[in-house]
Amino acid sequence: MADPKGFITTPRQDWPRRPVEERVRDWDEVYVPGALLPLISKQADRCMDCGVPFCHEACPLGNLIPEWNDLVSRDDWRAASDRLHATNNFPEFTGRLCPAPCEAGCVLAINQPAVTIKNVEVAIADRAWADGLTPPRPPDRLSGKTVAVIGSGPTGLAAAQQLTRAGHTVAVYEKDDRIGGLMRYGIPEFKMEKRHLDRRIEQMRAEGTKFRTSTTVGRDVMAGDLRTRYDAVVVATGATEWRELHVPGRELTGIQQAMEYLPLANRVCEGDLVASPMSAAGKHVVIVGGGDTGADCLGTAVRDGAASVTQLDIYAQPATERDEDTDPWPTYPKIYRLSAAHEEARELESAPAADADARLFAASTLRFTGDATGHVRSLHLVEVDARRRPVEGTARALPADLVLLALGFSGPDREDGLVEQLGLALESRGTIARGGGFETNVPGVFAAGDAARGQSLIVWAIAEGRAVAAAVDRHLTGSSRLPTPIGPYDRPMSV
Repeated sequence: MADPKGFITTPRQDWPRRPVEERVRDWDEVYVPGALLPLISKQADRCMDCGVPFCHEACPLGNLIPEWNDLVSRDDWRAASDRLHATNNFPEFTGRLCPAPCEAGCVLAINQPAVTIKNVEVAIADRAWADGLTPPRPPDRLSGKTVAVIGSGPTGLAAAQQLTRAGHTVAVYEKDDRIGGLMRYGIPEFKMEKRHLDRRIEQMRAEGTKFRTSTTVGRDVMAGDLRTRYDAVVVATGATEWRELHVPGRELTGIQQAMEYLPLANRVCEGDLVASPMSAAGKHVVIVGGGDTGADCLGTAVRDGAASVTQLDIYAQPATERDEDTDPWPTYPKIYRLSAAHEEARELESAPAADADARLFAASTLRFTGDATGHVRSLHLVEVDARRRPVEGTARALPADLVLLALGFSGPDREDGLVEQLGLALESRGTIARGGGFETNVPGVFAAGDAARGQSLIVWAIAEGRAVAAAVDRHLTGSSRLPTPIGPYDRPMSV
């Protein structure tokens, strides 16, 4: 604890965002480049080095937060990087994409703004890359064992890196043309520029991990063949089976799933397309779903040049402060948050008053209506109460030329045949069944991440990737020195 009074004398200061009118004209990250490092040491000084650091409890990765806060406050970036990477393979991803449950568990957050843990994390990661502190770590010797990892999202990449460093020969199979899963084609560039992802992939290649892109296991390669060719198989395909909205008019054109819309914008940024064939330019856009994917659609539609954007959230608008009865510290509170994308929606010429929100809370979709060509033109909605019952007299219609469904995901995609070819048992909710050691009902086949856990956070994905790697290592060698997430998360993660 470098400054015992830091939490008293230093106010919280977050990484500043670029002006809205500037950032909506490009696809670069929303934060001011280079503005984080000058302020981050003082922010790290606010950490109280608690005797019982509840930030550990809140972080699925078990990040050693007070330790690297102290090291950053002393400008010891090398040691801070070592402590951060001891528990997290990809802190530059989590520092940009994680909703920071660690900050909700910060002891300072009981009655003050929490330590800017997420900002400190990404500052360490970026400084480590800038200073050359993250060289490839190939194994000293090979074990002679082989592992196939199916899926290259954060779970698959974390598992692959850990297993490669343990000396196993690892091949990652990815159905898309580039590595990264939803981080590549689901997360917009303005939230995480893909150069961060490319940099890690090159590190993994240098360590010995092999990548097989444009290869759908179950179609291009039979799942049974992988089971025969490799000593172990890790299924980390994610939960990509999107949820549907079964209301009248769903068959109209112009109603798309979020994950049909977002990848096209990413492909424009990659240079594959000049413009998205599903662009929101000049259209009235309605997004059904109040989560992060909906917000990603919102920011993308604004950058496309939409005429208007409205996001529907079936839940009531939350309070601005934590409710100690329903969300007591240190749980992650359901409070009103204004993301960068919601700030940007206010800049549309047709946007409501500057203090208004592009979201409509407690709103449920009734039906869609279209024109003579069969294209959607209106979304009809109604306000609902806490039990999702319609409120009489609140029905109305919104203009809608493009409707994006962002209702979440239920489990792994079944169309490729992977689950059936391997004969994997499923849970009632559609996820892959597994035991406490991540093993499935098929010997030598393991399941981790959203494919088995269900839709979750990137920190859970990486934690599961690290944990399944240790389980596979034990399966192959009889023991493992690979670390797994610590504390209460060092137990079966299927709950």
